[in-house]
Amino acid sequence: MKILILCTGNSCRSQMAHGFLQSFDKNLMVRSAGTEASGRLNEKAVVVMKEIGLDISHHTSDSVDLYLGDEWDYVITVCGGANEACPAFMGKVKHRLHLGFDDPSDVTGTDEYIWNEFRKTRDEIKESFYQLYIEQIKPQL
Repeated sequence: MKILILCTGNSCRSQMAHGFLQSFDKNLMVRSAGTEASGRLNEKAVVVMKEIGLDISHHTSDSVDLYLGDEWDYVITVCGGANEACPAFMGKVKHRLHLGFDDPSDVTGTDEYIWNEFRKTRDEIKESFYQLYIEQIKPQL
């Protein structure tokens, strides 16, 4: 099964979701991309994933253009803020879903507050994507 996780910058939320889905089932082909890919991963996202035993440091921040010609079983958008436009994917897709999460990269405040927001988003992504995996993806495998 081929799954593409799509966001704007492809540096944080989509990368965490990618890491979680791949950890749930190594046989899934998971990719993540952005309409305005930053070209790098958010270091705090890498750290909070490593805290729970998932290493996403080897992931790359890729442009969605790399995947437009492919067919996908799922394309899942993860953008969430009111000021953030979710990208549309115009390729061949069986299922389009949206699971929105606020971007912790935009949070300001103390270091402790910012780290807590990254952990909160990580945990929300894990819960939502695990539920998706159990309820929709796994039954199709």
